[in-house]
Amino acid sequence: MSSKPRLVVHGGAGAWAAELASAAGAGIRAALAAGWRALDEDGSALDGVEAAVTALENNEIFNAGRGSCLTSDGRVQMDTLIMDGETLEAGAVACVERVRNPIHLARAILAQGKHVLYAGHDAERLAEALGFELCDNEELVTDRQRRHWRELQAGGQDTVGAVAVDARGNVASATSTGGMHGKASGRVGDSPLVGCGGYADNQAGAVSATGWGEGIMRLTLSRWAADRMRDGVHPQRTAELAIDYLAWRLNGTAGLITLSAVGDYGAARNTTAMPWGMKSADEELVQEL
Repeated sequence: MSSKPRLVVHGGAGAWAAELASAAGAGIRAALAAGWRALDEDGSALDGVEAAVTALENNEIFNAGRGSCLTSDGRVQMDTLIMDGETLEAGAVACVERVRNPIHLARAILAQGKHVLYAGHDAERLAEALGFELCDNEELVTDRQRRHWRELQAGGQDTVGAVAVDARGNVASATSTGGMHGKASGRVGDSPLVGCGGYADNQAGAVSATGWGEGIMRLTLSRWAADRMRDGVHPQRTAELAIDYLAWRLNGTAGLITLSAVGDYGAARNTTAMPWGMKSADEELVQEL
């Protein structure tokens, strides 16, 4: 099956401050550019979402990688998932503290094909065994997130993610986060869980979620959205229905990006803001907040 390559990314649903709009928009454009370079040169959907999320992890304005929010005891603990819609293979890590780009480790786990999810120090030991250079946790802590922690602020930006379809019609999804502001150490949210923080299946589409993780987990919201696309619902309507479903069942808040195997896409939220963007060969769209 051939398709028209397309990439959609989000920078997290939440209470973004208006003064961050320009920086958020620039970050989304940079992630689109990085993902598109990987996708456009006959790359795979997996290559595209990995490159896009790497750019977001490296940009400290977003809550992933460097710039992740802090736990209640002042550390960074990160969760990440990547999934291949052609094979349904996935790789994920939870509560990693010394990996600069968790999305790369998740991709390596997917390539191994043995297990899906590794957590904590064992995930970091695997990273070392795979040749990744570990960093000190303090390298991932930014001044802005330290101020949030000191002021006990619970709002702000959330999880980042990307979905893509390549020229062969294969879809992929990637999601990465530092989690909730002030979360308990060891807390794992929806982001690294298949069907919760993200999902990809060529027969349905690709989804990446952001927002209240506990609610997203309880409803396996990304898989729920993928099932709607499998039934023929347009990705934009699917995203809207998923957000409505979360609000109705659990009074929850979130954002969602969706993409079908033929390149139709959608984005919806019921939070204050969610920077996101879309890129194809002949079109680019960026929503700053």
